[in-house]
Amino acid sequence: MKNWDVIVIGGGIIGLSLSLELRKQGTSVLVVERGEPGREASSAAGGMLVDCSTETPPALQPLATASARMYPEFVHELQVESGLHVDLRDQGTIVFPPAEHVYERPGFKLETLLPAPLAKLEPALADPNRPAFYLKERSVDPRGLTAAALQAARKRGVDVSSGETVTSVRVSDGRVQGVVTKKTSFLAPKVVNCAGAWSGQISPCAFPTRPVKGQMLCLASPSRNLLKHVIRSPEIYIIPRSDGRIMVGTTLEEAGYDKRTDVDTIQRLLRSAIAMVPELRNAKILEDWAGLRPGTPDALPILGETATPGYYVATGHFRDGILLAPITAHLMAQVVEGFSTDHDLADFSPARFQQ
Repeated sequence: MKNWDVIVIGGGIIGLSLSLELRKQGTSVLVVERGEPGREASSAAGGMLVDCSTETPPALQPLATASARMYPEFVHELQVESGLHVDLRDQGTIVFPPAEHVYERPGFKLETLLPAPLAKLEPALADPNRPAFYLKERSVDPRGLTAAALQAARKRGVDVSSGETVTSVRVSDGRVQGVVTKKTSFLAPKVVNCAGAWSGQISPCAFPTRPVKGQMLCLASPSRNLLKHVIRSPEIYIIPRSDGRIMVGTTLEEAGYDKRTDVDTIQRLLRSAIAMVPELRNAKILEDWAGLRPGTPDALPILGETATPGYYVATGHFRDGILLAPITAHLMAQVVEGFSTDHDLADFSPARFQQ
């Protein structure tokens, strides 16, 4: 029976990126995915690479910043190795803050933080006088990203087994021996759980991950140049792609593993987008969907080695899985290979949930 050095459970962007990083070390890797690689939370994400936000927990900020800086090289490598194009945009983001945050201190005016008048930056916006500020952020198409990561992984010699639901990590004499699926088993002395919202369903460790549902829709823009920047507001976010598609999202719902979309919710998102950009009333809805983000009780990812030797975890990235993929892969490869990590992972240790 074939053996691998490492088995990665989960073929989303976290698992695929880690498998690529491990292959750079000469490690043989098998990715075991319950469905089709990249088709869960990774493909459902918006792809905003928000490295500085009031929503980012302070403990996570150093990793978010480091990962955002890694993105151009990360995407370049994936494109070269896969032969596929990844739509990475760097036009930046226009943020409309909540009304109560418009003037946070005397004399401070948000309009001074725009590189040009709002009406010039985005002529299609309904209200060019609304207080806003500009952030130099990137965005990426998650589906193109995961497709490139999967292709690159296969070209690097990563084995991928799709349609295999891992039920448990096999442990013998206190050490990892591999994984057991509903159909078969695979052997390896090291296993990394990157199963996202399903991470907690794999014994023997019950990681407290939960699915947090987010609904989105995709529009065919009436004009490819309708929007240049990502638009973020308390009501909505709107993400243009280079091919003329526009993503609109999203919701935060505690709905278990229900991935169904709701007509009223999708229509509400569409109305909010039209209120922000009136010309979107002429856009065509191409698709709507819901994804399940892996949340944790303290809103921090779970990264590191478990109490079982040879068993590691990289999950719970919540809304930041796409953003944090490069740094997670880099750091977890260091952990798995037994090297010192470039960042302190103490705040993300699985030990905080294990008794």
